[in-house]
Amino acid sequence: MRFSERWLRALVGVAADRDALVEGLTMAGLEVEAVTALGAGLDHVVVGAIIECTPHPNAERLRVCRVDAGLAAPLQIVCGAANARAGLKAPLALEGALLPGAVAIRATDLRGVRSQGMLCSARELALDSDASGLMELPEDAPPGQALAEYLGLPDASIELKLTPNRADCFGMVGLAHDVAALFGGVTRLPDCAAVPARTARVRTVQLQAGDACPRYCGRVVEDLDARATTPLWMAERLRRAGLRPLSAIVDVGNYVMLELGQPLHAFDDARLHGDIAVRTAHAGERLRLLDGSEVELDGQLVIGDARGAQALAGVMGGADSAVSADTRTVFLESAHFAPAAIMGVARRFGLHSDAAHRFERGVDPELPARALERATALLLAICGGRAGPLQCSELPGWSAPCASIHLRRARLLRVLGLAIADSEVERILLALDIKLAREADGWLALVPTRRFDLAREEDLIEEVARIHGYVRVPSSLPSAARKRGRGRRAVAAAGGNGIAALGKLLGTRTYPWMRATSSIRSSSRARSKRRVGTSASQPSASRASLIS
Repeated sequence: MRFSERWLRALVGVAADRDALVEGLTMAGLEVEAVTALGAGLDHVVVGAIIECTPHPNAERLRVCRVDAGLAAPLQIVCGAANARAGLKAPLALEGALLPGAVAIRATDLRGVRSQGMLCSARELALDSDASGLMELPEDAPPGQALAEYLGLPDASIELKLTPNRADCFGMVGLAHDVAALFGGVTRLPDCAAVPARTARVRTVQLQAGDACPRYCGRVVEDLDARATTPLWMAERLRRAGLRPLSAIVDVGNYVMLELGQPLHAFDDARLHGDIAVRTAHAGERLRLLDGSEVELDGQLVIGDARGAQALAGVMGGADSAVSADTRTVFLESAHFAPAAIMGVARRFGLHSDAAHRFERGVDPELPARALERATALLLAICGGRAGPLQCSELPGWSAPCASIHLRRARLLRVLGLAIADSEVERILLALDIKLAREADGWLALVPTRRFDLAREEDLIEEVARIHGYVRVPSSLPSAARKRGRGRRAVAAAGGNGIAALGKLLGTRTYPWMRATSSIRSSSRARSKRRVGTSASQPSASRASLIS
């Protein structure tokens, strides 16, 4: 799980600096695997607008560009990037800049033509791994503005190594709750308000897979502009989380997945036929996926229509119903798939997807409708269009599991060996979005549906200890009162009164071989057996006694 530090701080207000944040997350069980600082070395790097781009007179692969850098006169820049063209806006390193990797920029002659700076790729600025061409900036980027200011830098890309039980932290909101509890901050959660329907257009959904998909939400959104540009703030958050912006429709789905933890999928509605069916695949049924591969199915969970399978549920969409720049109407999917139905499917076909990674570990069953409302609002704001009514299909009698746990004050003290004030216990659990009702001996806790790992009292005690700080828990060993005669009676019950009986009680397991020169009793040495073919430094005598 990778995320932007600035994005996290936008969701939860904390005063802790980056080092304290990283240390706190790791000590709370959310191990920070890597921290990549972004935005260092961007002094004298500005937004540049290419006014003119002509071939280099002495080099076939180079171009000579006139670039508006917000100065009195345009600069002449020699560039070899394939995507350099008139009208493009890209980062421009001015003379005197010192880029990451100690790359100094100065005016120089390139094959007989003067170059007064350098147009840059994202990799050259250590902002991304993409070195295929110049980093393309939005058309409304103001020439001459400092690039760091324009992109909202400095920032850091932080990568967590999450344990399987903390699938809730695959969404920024889940992570924000932990950070709020650790540092006493206040969460500022995204708006998931219901979007009013402006069209009656719907697509019927049939649930035919039982518990594998107990809840499926969908919505038609029509009259979209699929060529709309993804906003810079969204594109940068995606990029810093390790996802490359692709198109506005796809980016909205990926953004909501990272934000809330709920994977979504967008079908081109014009390429669907008839009702949507959530079912198991027929033996031998084939599906061409978004990555270009074709798989032969044999019972996996799929999303199909009247023509056949259109997506490998919870893993990857199909190419035949994929959105494109010409898409005008989409059918948005947000479903709850049981982990058992998704586990191993991606590996079976040699695939990897962020959706499968989340569904295999478990996604909050209450998220589909909220995530769909959030995605709809973002999509309408970016691409325009009109939303149809939100449809949620559920298995009869199914409901999301919700745990209620009694947390006893005395049990908390006994397990931790540390008295924690009631106010601190309540602050921690409430910050983790756990609802509390006070009782005479403690609390009744209502656990949010996204926390599959909290099922019993000890789990809540661990949460309190984790946030309060394991380093504050006493490290003294437990003590026990001794009673005279108990040891002798236990030895007698084991069948004797000597070393052999004591060995049975202790369950000691020692190495079977020892050096012949070891200081053992003569009686034990006499009973031991020798192993031939060993050097003097190797164990060569069998151990004949428990304590020898």
